[in-house]
Amino acid sequence: MLRLRYWFTLLGLVTLTIGLPSSGHALAADNPANPLVTDRGLFRPLILVTPSLDNADYHRIRMQLQAQRDAFEQRKMVLYSIEAGNGHRAGRPMTPYETQAVLEAMDVSPDGPLTVILVGMDGGKKMQLEGFVPPRQVFDIIDNMPIRRSDNERETPNQAPRP
Repeated sequence: MLRLRYWFTLLGLVTLTIGLPSSGHALAADNPANPLVTDRGLFRPLILVTPSLDNADYHRIRMQLQAQRDAFEQRKMVLYSIEAGNGHRAGRPMTPYETQAVLEAMDVSPDGPLTVILVGMDGGKKMQLEGFVPPRQVFDIIDNMPIRRSDNERETPNQAPRP
C-alpha cells in the first residue's frame, strides 16, 4: 500500500513539473496588470511592436489603419502599440508593468523586428507576423472568424435572393 501511494505521489509531481511551463504562460496572460485581460470578450486587440520609432513599415501600417478607421472600429478592434519598449492602448500610455505584461503574454520581445499580432475576442492569438502587414489582411482574418460572421448575420437583415 505504501508503495502504491509513493507511485501516485511521484506521478503527481511529474505531472505538476511537466505542466508548469504551459500554466506559466497562462498566468502571464491572466496577469492582472495585463490590459488584454479586460479586453477579452469586448475587443479584438491588434498589437504592433517595434523596436524603433524610425521603422518605415510601422509608420506605413499606422497610416493605413488611420485611413481605414471605420473598418477598424466596425470589427471591434483596439490598437496597442509598443514603440521602443513604451506601450500605448488606444492612444493612451500604459504603465511599464502593463507593457511588460502584454509582451510576456504574447511572448514577443520589444527589441525584435516589427511584429504585428492579432488577438481574438476569446483572448487567443489569431495571427503573428513580422514586418509590414496590410490592414486588409488583418480584416480578412477577422471577417473569416465564426464570431464575426455571426455578428454580420445579425447586423444584416435577411434579403430575398435576386433572380
